[in-house]
Amino acid sequence: MNLYFLIHKPYQALSQFSPSEQKKTLADFFDVPRDVYPVGRLDYDSEGLLLLTNDKDLNHRLLHPLFAHEREYWVQVDGAVTEDALMSLRQGVGISVDGKPYRTKPARAFLFDGEPEVSERNPPIRFRKEIPAPWIRMILTEGKNRQVRKMTAAAGFPTLRLIRYRIGQLDIGSLQPGDMSAISRNTVHQKLFNVHGSNQK
Repeated sequence: MNLYFLIHKPYQALSQFSPSEQKKTLADFFDVPRDVYPVGRLDYDSEGLLLLTNDKDLNHRLLHPLFAHEREYWVQVDGAVTEDALMSLRQGVGISVDGKPYRTKPARAFLFDGEPEVSERNPPIRFRKEIPAPWIRMILTEGKNRQVRKMTAAAGFPTLRLIRYRIGQLDIGSLQPGDMSAISRNTVHQKLFNVHGSNQK
C-alpha cells in the first residue's frame, strides 16, 4: 500500500533516515515504515516542507525536470532588498552548479510587507540591529543544489534563513518543525498534478 506523509523538517536535520556524520536525521523526529523515504531533499540548514512516501512513481514524476513543479520558499536575507535585486531574481541569475556556470530559470520573487508567521528557529539567526533582515517569497520551477541560497547571494543578499513553504499546491499549513501529517493518494495527486481520482484513499 502506498503511504504519503507531509512533514516539517526542522533546522539542522539531514533529509534522510540513515545515520550520517553524527548529525540529526529524519529518524530523530519521524517514525514511518522502513520503505518510506523523502521525495527530494532540503539542505541540513534549511527547514520546511518535505513529502515522504513509498510511491516510486511519484518520486519520478515530482523530481523529473520535465514536470517543472512549483516550489515556494520563504527566505530571510541579510540587508535591505532593492527592486533591482528582485528583478534580477525574476529574470534569472548566474550561479555555479557542479562547478559549472548556470543561469537560473525565471522565478517569481516578492518582498513580504512584514515578517511572515513562521515558527521560531533554535538557534535563531544572528541579529544585527543596524542591518535589516527582510523576508522574500520566491517561487521556482527547478531545484538545483542550494539554488535559493546561491540566487540570493548572486543578487547581493545572503540567505539567513530558508523555509520551503509549498510544493505544487501542497503547503506546510500549520505544521510545526517536527510535525507530520498523513495524507491520501487522492490529495497528493490533486495538489501536485491536478488529477482527480475516483475512490482512491
